[in-house]
Amino acid sequence: MRRRLPLLVLLVLAVASAAAAPATAASAGGSDNAVVVITGDVEVARGESVDAVVVIDGDVRIAGHVDGSVVVVNGTTTVSGSVDGDLVTIAGPARLLPGALVDGDLQYGDEKPVVAPGATVTGDIDHEGWTDAAGVFAVVGALALWLAVTVSTLILGLLLLVAAPQAADAAMRQARSQIWVAVAVGLAVFIALPVVGVIAAVTLVGLPLGIALLMALVPLWAVGYVTGAWLLGRRLVGPPRHRFVAFFAGWGILRGLALIPILGFLVGLAATVVGVGALGLAAGAARRDDEDVSAPQPA
Repeated sequence: MRRRLPLLVLLVLAVASAAAAPATAASAGGSDNAVVVITGDVEVARGESVDAVVVIDGDVRIAGHVDGSVVVVNGTTTVSGSVDGDLVTIAGPARLLPGALVDGDLQYGDEKPVVAPGATVTGDIDHEGWTDAAGVFAVVGALALWLAVTVSTLILGLLLLVAAPQAADAAMRQARSQIWVAVAVGLAVFIALPVVGVIAAVTLVGLPLGIALLMALVPLWAVGYVTGAWLLGRRLVGPPRHRFVAFFAGWGILRGLALIPILGFLVGLAATVVGVGALGLAAGAARRDDEDVSAPQPA
């Protein structure tokens, strides 16, 4: 009997692959590849072949051929075709229709699979006893969220450094000279905007303004977070090192600490507050400089 991968390894690989995978219903499309979906249904139609199927939350229907294993965390799995590897279902039923072939082990969690007459499982049918499915989902969800935030903040930070390098340098100057003022400004923005948005949203007249403010919080906090990563990295990796090197240093530290519960959240919150405050001070300084330049000079 083939050696089975531990469930945790399978889930980690699934989440790592899902960082670049669609989060909606998917079809195999007839090409040889691995189908990895976070949320959505997957169908391998008759005549189609894929390397593997991994679904976090969704139903799976296999009428074609899967060269490797099939892992379904939460959903109904229906097989009328063939699977050359293991079939793993954690939460949700598995149904093997007549003519179905699983050339490996069938491992299930909460519900015993239904194997119709004429269906074949060459390996063992094992009840793995995954009684705490909620804990598994929590771990997988946390890893998926961490990967999504990690990739998105990396892309956002690099784009901002390319598009506005002078703004990043201005924020660094403000953070060095007025760090506590930047903290105060960041806290004021962090607290005031949600309060104003909620108050405006409960009134009919201010509803559009409230919705706009609340929707603006996510991109604002994202920009503040990557700015905080840049400020931290620049403190550690100063000139003449390139801006990208400094950003990678700060971003790597923040994303590494984000894996630590509570501490990672607090550090990320502090970086966001400082980043928003430094950007606010930099914008104010730039505006004052523009007013000084445009002001008429005395004769």
